Amino acid sequence: MKTLRLICFFLATLTSLSANSEENLVWPREIDVDGNIITLYQPQLESLNKNILDGRMAISVNPKDSEIIFGALWFNATLLTDMDNRTADLVKLEIPMIKFPDVEDESQLQKLKELIISDLEAINMKMSLDRIIADLEDVENLELLNDKINNNPPKIYYRSSPSVLVIIDGDPILKKVEKSNLEYVQNTPFLILKQKSDYYLKGGDYWYKSNELVTDNWSVTKSVPKEVEKVAAQMMEEPEEEPELEGNNAIPDVIVSSVPSELISSDGKLEYESIKGTSLLFVKNSENDIIMDINSQHHFVLINGRWFSSKTLEDGDWTFTEPSDLPDDFAKIPENATIGTVRASVPGTPEAQEAKYEQQMPQTAVVDRKTATVTVEYDGNPKFEKIENSNVQYAINTASTVLLINGKYYCVDDGIWFESAKATGPWAVSDNRPAEVDEIPPSAPVYNVKYVYIYDSTPDVVYVGYTPGYCHSYWYNGCVFYGTGYYYRPWYGHYYYPRPWTFGFGVHYNPYTGWGFSVGLSYGWFNMRYYGGYGYWGPAGYRHGYRHGYHHGYHHGYRNGYLAGYRAGYANGRYDSRNVYNRRDRGIKSTRDVRNTSLPNRRDNVSSRPSTRPNNVYTDRDGNILRRDNNGNWQQENKRPSTRPDLPNKSARPGNNTSTRPATRPTQPVERPSTRPTQPTQRPSTRPTQPTQPATRPNNLERDFNNRNRGTTRYNNFQNNRPAATPRSRPAPARSGGRR
Repeated sequence: MKTLRLICFFLATLTSLSANSEENLVWPREIDVDGNIITLYQPQLESLNKNILDGRMAISVNPKDSEIIFGALWFNATLLTDMDNRTADLVKLEIPMIKFPDVEDESQLQKLKELIISDLEAINMKMSLDRIIADLEDVENLELLNDKINNNPPKIYYRSSPSVLVIIDGDPILKKVEKSNLEYVQNTPFLILKQKSDYYLKGGDYWYKSNELVTDNWSVTKSVPKEVEKVAAQMMEEPEEEPELEGNNAIPDVIVSSVPSELISSDGKLEYESIKGTSLLFVKNSENDIIMDINSQHHFVLINGRWFSSKTLEDGDWTFTEPSDLPDDFAKIPENATIGTVRASVPGTPEAQEAKYEQQMPQTAVVDRKTATVTVEYDGNPKFEKIENSNVQYAINTASTVLLINGKYYCVDDGIWFESAKATGPWAVSDNRPAEVDEIPPSAPVYNVKYVYIYDSTPDVVYVGYTPGYCHSYWYNGCVFYGTGYYYRPWYGHYYYPRPWTFGFGVHYNPYTGWGFSVGLSYGWFNMRYYGGYGYWGPAGYRHGYRHGYHHGYHHGYRNGYLAGYRAGYANGRYDSRNVYNRRDRGIKSTRDVRNTSLPNRRDNVSSRPSTRPNNVYTDRDGNILRRDNNGNWQQENKRPSTRPDLPNKSARPGNNTSTRPATRPTQPVERPSTRPTQPTQRPSTRPTQPTQPATRPNNLERDFNNRNRGTTRYNNFQNNRPAATPRSRPAPARSGGRR
């Protein structure tokens, strides 16, 4: 009975795990109750369905005058995620099953279960997203939709000197500048002015001049007409203070293109370096990821997550390479190689698997029905076009995403569904995601809204979320790609409304910040607020790459290159939040608000602490509790064997009536070599010596062990490389107003 009381008291105090300190992300957790140590071991995750996370965890109680009792519990919880800080609160915890194999008294066991469920379902826990993602790699029934995207190569320019690619959205559209004799190019995010027969381009600190527009024959000029400078000062926002950049500070050349294009470059003649253990070479004097396969003599360049290949860089004869058709040696590129960052774009690697589960992880929010609003403006009367092979129409003459489905209008704004009886509003927060949305093909410019979900609702709030597809990150044959590859025709009228672009902005992937952009050798090449809102860059807006200007010595490896730039960009205030919901000044309830309203019986006067015990106790799917020693041997901690419990349908929750994502066949998780962390000193145990058992390696638990270690490594990398300062917020671009 004394042990029973200790367990019940422990479970009633688990609310302390929800405090907002980094300490609370450390596992295992323990609570000291008058010298009796109660330990929670890191959860083992079984599935993620929409925003419902299912898993199990081992627990133990070590009374000061009795032997340890081990148990296992199964849980499911609602995820409230914070992508910027890479954490998740597990709220609305439900406990469908608890097992204490060594508690033989059935009447006491039933009382114990009832008390545990009563207390535990009223609390929440906080976990690191990196640990969740790593642990999910053991899930057998999770597969993403393989997006049927367009992978035709863009026009790829190669230059051996510093250059900048300037994109125009189709044939140039010239508009007269009010109260001036000048014209400007409307359909580009860059400032290009025309005076008589000459064009002037403002790029950073330089002016360029040409008598042709779509050309690479631009030259730097210091002779700029005063009227051009005056109009430019009015149209360009004040540039932010530049960070100190490393590398080549030469004045770049300019290439202007009116078709989807990309630019790769090197600092002078190509310099190759071998990749250890492979027959591959990489170009070391380039910021781009360029690899040459010695066997085929082909160059491969990584653009937007896609590999394109060509015999030479100069001839422009590029073809798309299916991820499965990459040379076998790509998977052998060492993780610590200077070009090792490309492993996230090589199918089957641990990095690609992690990118896959990043794709599955939703950014969630709780929307206040009363205060969340949206305003939609049209260029004239609302005009709609039907999406081929669907029952969906979308508005073409607005910067907002407005759909017409079965006579009702829907607007998706900042990851929230709104609905109205009229195209012009008024709009109310919707608690229904129409099933017809899943019919939208990638060839439609509103394709990304199919990745915005409604999970649950009450009379006061709606639980929503989106996965990275909303921000144009898609899963394709084992890798993550940016953009659908389709060119979407913009709206031209009194206003210009651009649509999302796949190519033209040097997009590249980072596991901690997602996709970033590199345009120009510095900031200030274009105005992100003036030029058409989010259009080109999607709901998350423009996120300047951590890479351009920070790749000292070009490829210096993941930590020295990518993370250095990530820190610098963040510290200089240019880190744009990955959380689209943060762009709203009202209508979003904080996680703290949700947590407090869902935990009416929480006790804040009890605290937990990181345990000094090693994080090496696991429970299998049958509820047996096992410990892994430093030699890789597994010792069963419970004396009586446990059998697999029959669990109810864990993700079938009341009110969770929204459509699910398309599912395909499960994929086999990747087996990884294990790396054992240094084990802290273990607290002496009073439990009796158990019979010696053979050293076995349960496959599932061994994968759990490897994934737990990898998750800890990811968590530590993020914590060690994130800046301490809070980033400045950048004003969000106006979504309703296009460029005149």
